[in-house]
Amino acid sequence: MKRKIFEDEHEALRETARNFLIRECGPYNEEWTKAGQVDREIFKKAGDAGLLGFNIPEEYGGGGAMDDFRFNAVVVEEFAKFDGAAPGLSLQNDVVAPYFVHLANDEQKKRWMPGIATGETILAVAMTEPGAGSDLAGIKTSAKLEGDHYVLNGNKTFISSGINSDLVVVVCRTNPDPAAGHKAFSLLVVERGMEGFERGRKLDKMGLKAQDTAELHFNNVRVPVENLLGQEGMGFYHLMQNLPSERLSIGIGAIAGARAIFEETLQYTRDRKAFGRPIGTFQANRFTLAEMATELDIAEVYIDRCLQGVLDGELDAIDASKNKWWCTELAKRVIDSCLQLHGGYGYMNEYRVARAYTDARIQTIFGGTTEIMKDIVGKSLGV
Repeated sequence: MKRKIFEDEHEALRETARNFLIRECGPYNEEWTKAGQVDREIFKKAGDAGLLGFNIPEEYGGGGAMDDFRFNAVVVEEFAKFDGAAPGLSLQNDVVAPYFVHLANDEQKKRWMPGIATGETILAVAMTEPGAGSDLAGIKTSAKLEGDHYVLNGNKTFISSGINSDLVVVVCRTNPDPAAGHKAFSLLVVERGMEGFERGRKLDKMGLKAQDTAELHFNNVRVPVENLLGQEGMGFYHLMQNLPSERLSIGIGAIAGARAIFEETLQYTRDRKAFGRPIGTFQANRFTLAEMATELDIAEVYIDRCLQGVLDGELDAIDASKNKWWCTELAKRVIDSCLQLHGGYGYMNEYRVARAYTDARIQTIFGGTTEIMKDIVGKSLGV
């Protein structure tokens, strides 16, 4: 089905993204994958190409398209379709930048946003801890106010862009009273070079090899009160307000990536022969292809409805959770079926489907597990 959610200006950005990936990322695939991270300079190049900061106000060097998530979606889709190492622009654009757009005061915006828009400042958000993943209320990282500084202590893990990041939005406990509940948490911006801020291991993942993921350690880091993002004690609620866009972005990327693998697999089933004919002509395989084609179309329709919901100011946490769990689980099933259709070749890393199989596996986990998403949806039903 022809998608009607995008307009000419979005398609122009799509073409820019495609050309950027081929020109600026393609030649460095092997180098970045081996290094376990992309070169920092690629973020600046992405900024120069207009792939960053389009959701930042124009007065701070951005594109001013804060209310049009379709630009975000276009970049997410093209990066998900790309067969090679690339920077995590979705983390920058869809996950972390909105915290600065919605929560930063005027002084903070002047201080940080120009660099975010150009790609000179790389962002990360530190939620997960060794003992607290989906259960954000279990966070133990603490910050005690002493004069005009917070003294931050704790450890974070599985932090995307943990090595390259310049600004890290750290979720921490600023009220030690157990009775404070969700009002115990705040968001502090920790800057590269602050004393006591250390980057731990660059983690060895099963997929997404070129995306740096690390442990972060905070040992009596003195964070100035001017780096409090939003209101003290409202950190948990700030997170809840921003998570829907992150979850929508993950769902968009999951389906775009699965669509790319499906199209390659479809061609493979036309070319690969067994028993004297293309394997796609066997009824069982044809039915599998038909199911995948149909389900991907249906998922895209729901994604586009969610995008329209963002434009209309109607998308809520429930819709985003539905999108996230369904699209990521579907992508996992589709890519698994595509690998099966490739037979033994699908198990070889020289084939894209093998790499996609391990890359996609994280999608049902990060940004909120499938189980958490279903629980959110279930609670909304009154059960």
